[in-house]
Amino acid sequence: MDKKIEMYELMLLQLKGLLEAESNWIANLANSAALLNETLIDTVFAGYYLFDEGELILGPFQGRVSCTRIKLGKGVCGEAAEKNQTMIVANVKEHENYISCDSAAMSEIVVPMKVGDQLLGVLDLDSSQIGSYDAIDQTYLEAFAQLLIESKK
Repeated sequence: MDKKIEMYELMLLQLKGLLEAESNWIANLANSAALLNETLIDTVFAGYYLFDEGELILGPFQGRVSCTRIKLGKGVCGEAAEKNQTMIVANVKEHENYISCDSAAMSEIVVPMKVGDQLLGVLDLDSSQIGSYDAIDQTYLEAFAQLLIESKK
């Protein structure tokens, strides 16, 4: 098995264990951000922006001080939320709609989190390396986000 896939399979098992032990969604978001940060090398931001009153607001995360509010359509997070699709940006310095919250970030993946038509927020990961994210990351991070969504009571 590919090492990256093996790492993600183990991380999903760890997340399931965390979710079985706790029912509070904010606590689960916080611990899942720590899990992502500990597992994914080169991560400079691992966390969530939660949708509230028409914008994304910084939620539980691991990383440096970050942007607190993002309008829909703005930046990679706002764009992914508005389009309702996962976005991978190989080099954030070349992305026209990029909002720089941390100069160490070089690539980014954002996964929208929805229940039906209701936007809950986005899972956001930034890496210190260009081209860190690919289709494998997308598949497993979408599964990761789905487990969190299903745990929301």
